[in-house]
Amino acid sequence: MTEFIKHLSCIPDVYDDFVYGVISYAMKNPMHIQVLNDYMNDNPDATSSDIVRFISMQPDFHDYSAAKERVMVG
Repeated sequence: MTEFIKHLSCIPDVYDDFVYGVISYAMKNPMHIQVLNDYMNDNPDATSSDIVRFISMQPDFHDYSAAKERVMVG
């Protein structure tokens, strides 16, 4: 995980909330780290927006939506 965080920190327009959000997504499934590392290695000029777009296109992205965990009352 430390190497993954270092990799994220090298993105030119990195910011704290981006790093926290990507780490949160990556920790949901061990394969996420490998997929994200592969993407960043294949796209060394990727910006934070590119990475967020890539994550949002993953088939399981919406499986972790906070909306799925809400309980409707009323």
